[in-house]
Amino acid sequence: MLIPFFYELKDAGLKVSITEFLTLLEALDKRVASLSIDDFYYLSRTSLVKDESKYDLFDRVFGHYFKGIEDSFEQMGFEIPADWLEKMKELNLTREELDKLQAMGGLDELMEQFRKRMEEQKERHEGGNKWIGTGGTSPFGAYGANPMGIRIGQDGGRMRSAVKVWDKREYKNLDDSRELGTRNIKVALRRLRRFAREGAADILDLDDTIQSTARNAGYLDIKMIPERHNAVKVLLFFDIGGSMDPHIKVCEELFSAARTEFKHMEYFYFHNFLYEYVWKDNHRRHSEKLKTFDVLHKYGSDYKVIFVGDATMSPYEITYPGGSVEHWNEEAGAVWLKRVLDVYEKAIWLNPEQERHWEYTPSIEITRELMGDRMFPLTIEGLDRGMRKLTR
Repeated sequence: MLIPFFYELKDAGLKVSITEFLTLLEALDKRVASLSIDDFYYLSRTSLVKDESKYDLFDRVFGHYFKGIEDSFEQMGFEIPADWLEKMKELNLTREELDKLQAMGGLDELMEQFRKRMEEQKERHEGGNKWIGTGGTSPFGAYGANPMGIRIGQDGGRMRSAVKVWDKREYKNLDDSRELGTRNIKVALRRLRRFAREGAADILDLDDTIQSTARNAGYLDIKMIPERHNAVKVLLFFDIGGSMDPHIKVCEELFSAARTEFKHMEYFYFHNFLYEYVWKDNHRRHSEKLKTFDVLHKYGSDYKVIFVGDATMSPYEITYPGGSVEHWNEEAGAVWLKRVLDVYEKAIWLNPEQERHWEYTPSIEITRELMGDRMFPLTIEGLDRGMRKLTR
């Protein structure tokens, strides 16, 4: 049953591996999910989908493949009045009373009896053993007790004995314009991963050890290798202060995620635009500045550069000498940005301002042009596009 589902996911463009599919089967074999389509949905999504931005695609495939199960009640043409299922009381029976209840003979019989109840019942019912309602021993309804029934309109499970749950499930498209969280940022930044083994050989290479020992007539021959690290090198430049104050939270999340994802990462601060100096400590920004030229000479051209800023300022701060609001810059900010881009081929600008507002701010349009149209919004979708640009 699940093998066609696996291939349908792959055909839709989801990168589902055999290993992940076997993990799902193992979880089902160990009864991690109960007999509920909802539980299976969450289990399969957790097992098979690695990228949160693909949740909506998974939902569409899941809904299409399991449509017969989800729509089995809707196809009957029945609509149960909400007041029939209003929570008035919950039925709690003793173990002896529960043992006396008889289950119906399988799902087919249960569905047939449900059809008959819907045709006969005309009003709300509570506390009985036949009609659709609440607080009884009927197989149909909410907050009652039956060894095998259909749970309808109940907020969560109580006895976990329902063989079918009839609730309207609503899927919502993943909003790729919402604000980022640290976990979402980590997922996007992983597109920059390029693993390599560097440094001291302090990790056991089990496969090579086994092969070498076999070639050595059974005498143990231990082989060690360096630890596997993400070899991508990143320079982060953060605009700080002024109009960036409302964006502190998302910048902190980006900074936190980047520090955990990249072993080779350096960061620097600037205000409004890049000039001849940057700094690493905002408390000592006036006394411990770093020359931008020194940064360009110290870090090789294999680094990838990410600017983070709203690029919102007077256009003079970018295009004219002396345009900075904090000091006299002998060369325009545009000159310094061009020098960075001449050294580092892979560079992008992440802007926390909403993209639909960019065209109304001249300084953003100037910066965007200087970056060669490599400016992206600081959203899930924008960060994903930016990472793709850095990997090409």
